[in-house]
Amino acid sequence: MTPLRTPARLRRALTALALLSALGLTACGGGDPRAAGHDAGAAPAGAASPAPADDPVAGVREVGSVAALLPDDVRARGTLRIGSSIGAPPSAYYPNGQDKPPAGLDIDIAEAVARVLGVRLQRQDASFETILPALSSGKYDVGTGNFGVTEERLRTIDFVTYINDGQGFAVRKGSTRVTGKVDDLTELCGLTVGTGAGTTFEATLEENKGVCAEAGREPYDVKVYSENGAVVTALQQGRIDVVMSTINGLRYQAAQPAARTRFLGEYHRLDVGFAFRKGSALTPAFRAAVDELIADGTYARILEKWGTTESAVEASRINPPEHR
Repeated sequence: MTPLRTPARLRRALTALALLSALGLTACGGGDPRAAGHDAGAAPAGAASPAPADDPVAGVREVGSVAALLPDDVRARGTLRIGSSIGAPPSAYYPNGQDKPPAGLDIDIAEAVARVLGVRLQRQDASFETILPALSSGKYDVGTGNFGVTEERLRTIDFVTYINDGQGFAVRKGSTRVTGKVDDLTELCGLTVGTGAGTTFEATLEENKGVCAEAGREPYDVKVYSENGAVVTALQQGRIDVVMSTINGLRYQAAQPAARTRFLGEYHRLDVGFAFRKGSALTPAFRAAVDELIADGTYARILEKWGTTESAVEASRINPPEHR
């Protein structure tokens, strides 16, 4: 039977929508918005662009002095249980819509750290809102999900940082509703802003709604969506004027021709790190491993691969204070 042909314009539209859904706008954690940091979120895994071909992790080898920092029981078993949120590029996603293996900055950094430590990762894909509680219960040794370091999270979670990311804004390409950078929320007055439900983005927007009234201007309207793909669809259909999401996610998205979005700049920065249950003995080893990758150049090559060089850190830190 001859397959039905889809008109070219519709094919292009569907391809763009699938890419946008996969890019996902990387929302923040669930639950109490104040507890949420800057996370990859549970973006739908649709058809996305292929992962870059280069593999800066391939040559990474165990470093004995760093591996010696691991707890004895972990060194004995030779594995680490990692819960990973596979949300959206460039953090972690499924290239070309495939189920596995995942690719992204988080994937490469975690694999490189494991190689320095001389252990294997036992990866389990998990939705971002389940990872932090699962760390506390002992289900995972470490979690990744582009988790941001916040004061609220530091009460129950330990972090080892590896990049610096944060909050930003984007509009549909060609939009005249916002023409310059958004570095002050009063620039949103009179606009409709879309973001993910239960995120720090939502919390920031809701907590600062009064800034427009104080400036004598019409308030902005906040639309929240439980799925990242719905935020993208709303933007492309003109039901929202602006999207608030992660800096790296929005930059990556804007660089994809099919996305048709324009990045409006950074609003607020956050450190991002590996997450551990409070008091974990793994944090010194992870910090030393990240620093080893920074020193030998692997770290810079990973960030260059994923277009996130501007998020580089000079050194890893354990539980740094939240950026203000």
